[in-house]
Amino acid sequence: MAVLYALPSYAADKIGTFETIHESSASFPETVEALNTAFKGSDLVLHASQVVRVADGAHQAQVFVFTSPKFTEAARSEPPRTISAQVLRIAVFTVGDEQKTVVNMANPVAHAMVYYSKSPNYEVMIAAARETADEIRALVSAIPGEAVSVQTKPLRTEKHYRKYKGDGPARMMAKFRTWEKSQLLIDEDTAENFDAVVERVVAKIEAGEIADETFPHGWEKVALIRVRDDAVFIGLTNPYIEDRMVQINSSFRGDDKTELSPYPGVDHVAALPTDVLIVKEAGKTLVLHYGQMWRMQLYFWDSGYRAFTANMNVPSKIANSIEEAIGPEE
Repeated sequence: MAVLYALPSYAADKIGTFETIHESSASFPETVEALNTAFKGSDLVLHASQVVRVADGAHQAQVFVFTSPKFTEAARSEPPRTISAQVLRIAVFTVGDEQKTVVNMANPVAHAMVYYSKSPNYEVMIAAARETADEIRALVSAIPGEAVSVQTKPLRTEKHYRKYKGDGPARMMAKFRTWEKSQLLIDEDTAENFDAVVERVVAKIEAGEIADETFPHGWEKVALIRVRDDAVFIGLTNPYIEDRMVQINSSFRGDDKTELSPYPGVDHVAALPTDVLIVKEAGKTLVLHYGQMWRMQLYFWDSGYRAFTANMNVPSKIANSIEEAIGPEE
């Protein structure tokens, strides 16, 4: 009954891109172990997890990347480009002076509002996303502690998500693009070569340099998910993107920072990993990634306009590095 009362009302004016769903009474390692065990008994399919490198080891964080067969089936008739909404993420992280372990999720409902905004099945997909959010809450209920439901920033209305092109004066930074216009083409081939393209892209990632202190822009493959026969998701990470994602949101959250908890932006790591999509469309195989300014605004707009202007070169560094790593040979 307590969990039912905790569930969010989606009639509310603002919906979080993230939702805090559990406050653990266990340690960070114990919470991660409990979540791994919960996946084994769940219909949700865990594909990968990613340990997030936070500066100075000041916080612990881990992201879990998974799918819901029910949600994937509900989206079967949707375009293959929409699979970013079907790849789900939970973050376990520590915050506060006591480094309390907290669990949040990238909110499936907010993502469905973005990616299915023009779908003739919009209401069906929103209902399916709500059911998926309930699946995730049921999953984490196995973790010791207390179930909560807190819509967390960035917060937006349903109308805003359905027309999402960025926020405020920074819209121009994302060139006023919707999610589909923000999917940028890296490479293309024939539809018949779909599997060969997937193999080629994966081989390039695995053969490329891994990021380190001297070469910060190499890439690591976190997840490879064949969401459907015509759409594959590849999740990428490196220390640079992890650091920027945490730092950009921490920079101007002075009220939340303390000496023992210096990076409150760790609560945004469920935005990771960053997406590369390989899809079949109109007789072609397309390799796509996102304009990173659009993506950063979607997940980090609550960092404030000052944070974006102070990090203007970050999105292009990330995007250019991805293109260099997996793009066609010149």
